[in-house]
Amino acid sequence: MPLVGTKEMFKKAYEGKYAIGAFNVNNMEIVQGITEAAGELQSPIILQCSAGARKYAKHQYLVHLVKAALEVSDIPIALHLDHGPDFETCKSCIDGGFTSVMIDGSSHPFKENIELTKKVVEYAHAHGVVVEGELGQLAGIEDDVNVSAENASYTQPEEVQEFVEKTGVDSLAIAIGTSHGAFKFKPEQCTRNADGVLVPPELRFDILAEIEKKIPQFPIVLHGASSVVPKYVKIINDNGGKLADAVGIPEDQLRKAATSAVCKINIDSDLRLAMTAGIREHFCEHPEHFDPRQYITVGRSYIKDVVAHKIKNVLGSDNRAAEVMALINK
Repeated sequence: MPLVGTKEMFKKAYEGKYAIGAFNVNNMEIVQGITEAAGELQSPIILQCSAGARKYAKHQYLVHLVKAALEVSDIPIALHLDHGPDFETCKSCIDGGFTSVMIDGSSHPFKENIELTKKVVEYAHAHGVVVEGELGQLAGIEDDVNVSAENASYTQPEEVQEFVEKTGVDSLAIAIGTSHGAFKFKPEQCTRNADGVLVPPELRFDILAEIEKKIPQFPIVLHGASSVVPKYVKIINDNGGKLADAVGIPEDQLRKAATSAVCKINIDSDLRLAMTAGIREHFCEHPEHFDPRQYITVGRSYIKDVVAHKIKNVLGSDNRAAEVMALINK
């Protein structure tokens, strides 16, 4: 089965009130854990690579790892560039086999963002590739993306229609309160429940609703949407880690978003936490082990577990692969 784009995925997701998981990949075991879970649950997925992942693993390795997954999976998979910083990076991915790219011009003034995004869209569409743009800036740190809380900004609903129309972009990433990284919110931004657990502020669903009115039926994307699963944070801390006050986006809020115009939800930090939890736990239980296959196998299984959980309980995309493929083959 060849790589596919995201248009058909998003069309069915919008109609079915679910979202497609966009999972960041950096190595073979992460690709395996994600695709094994998605394959067993028959969920369409997006595997995405950041600029940092391309520096770490090299473009060619990542592309071939994803293509290898296609040989053992029967689900629709799109290969996406996450947070493309400039036209040249997007062009390299388009020319190098990606089926979807994101151009992140959100740090530029509005008109410059439009110009940059439109340039990428024109090149991508000429090569059969879809494009995600971004309006508004998320706080937090993820690879080469580093935005302070002071510089973060919500998406302005009055700008989205002009942006979409002038750029021709296929989907739009917005800022409604999600954040990159495992430490998405400072403790003073949160409240504590009866158990003393930090509870972050609610996402700005009012902004999302206004955006839906401005661009009806248009696919919306949420970045920085890991939940920082407490189970894995606890395993890490119980086995020598130091992740005090790590807090993410509550899963019930993400599920609510997935039933609206949000068709793509990005998940990266939860994968990193799951793999780290498995490896730390294994080393503490088996300090004599030194074979990477021993401890990375556990990390990979934890990634598979967290992806399966997200597909079933957050995204709602299980058993949707067939309908997406039927639309692609129509």
